Amino acid sequence: MRIAVTGSIATDHLMVFPGRFADQLLTEQLERVSLSFLADRLEVRRGGVGANIAFGLGRLGLRPLLVGAAGADFADYGQRLRAAGVDTSSVRISESLHTARFVCTTDDDQNQIATFYAGAMAEARLIDLGAVARAAGRIDLALVGADDPRAMLRHTSLAHDLGIAVAADPSQQLARLDGEQTRRLVDGARWLFTNEYEEALLKERTGWSEQEVLDRVGSWVVTRGAAGVTITSRDGDLVDIPAVPADTVADPTRVGDAFRAGFLAGVARELPVRCAAQLGCALATVVIESVGTQEYKLLGADLLARIDRAYGGEAARETEPLLAGVS
Repeated sequence: MRIAVTGSIATDHLMVFPGRFADQLLTEQLERVSLSFLADRLEVRRGGVGANIAFGLGRLGLRPLLVGAAGADFADYGQRLRAAGVDTSSVRISESLHTARFVCTTDDDQNQIATFYAGAMAEARLIDLGAVARAAGRIDLALVGADDPRAMLRHTSLAHDLGIAVAADPSQQLARLDGEQTRRLVDGARWLFTNEYEEALLKERTGWSEQEVLDRVGSWVVTRGAAGVTITSRDGDLVDIPAVPADTVADPTRVGDAFRAGFLAGVARELPVRCAAQLGCALATVVIESVGTQEYKLLGADLLARIDRAYGGEAARETEPLLAGVS
């Protein structure tokens, strides 16, 4: 299966505040918040929804096609992605804008305050997915991740027109999308990804009930943090997978991207949905134990051991062929 991953390409500036945001917020002053948090740690890492998911897929032995826009400062980043097995030939390079920036501060409770600067991402709307598909030879599945909203809508429409299966992953862009736009992104998707909060927000945006959403998609995948993941299909089948326990929580930033990479790698290799979700949860735990969304060390034997401990030997044996050679 050839997977095209559309979505943001960004540099992450990750900071840690040694305290609790909640302790600094005054209920009677919430309409006039003016706060500065003194962080005691800064990590500058490569990230972006599209790049994170493509990186994970590449590390798991697939060769995903990354579709997005970046700035002239992308050269080193692109080289690193290619080394991980990502095809970057369809990344648009802006002549005037920097690669997008994600600035995020995490407190002691793992709450986060973040700002995202779009930069070159705004040019993603100029990418023609049809031309990308012709150049690639074929695309079997297009994940439409958080990106310039007009790009997300264009990619979704073209994918449907071309008969390419869509995995809809609007994530944080739900805050920017109106009801009609959200309905257009969701309707007809083979897979719909949200976290628990986005699940409620998506229903509010679309005006659809859970069943009305499911009537329009193949399956709805909802990540629930430490509670794991729930996958509900159109016909009502429910798969509930607990999370893989983490030894430490170093950085929760974009752990959902890692889950998506693991899950889609399993789907691409025709694993049962249950096994694909277990692989996604295992990869998510590897990522949460390291700082940065692409800085983790990945060993097939380690992933299998995590799956064995969390889900049993049979689950590990089912997943083992996919992880052969992953190092």
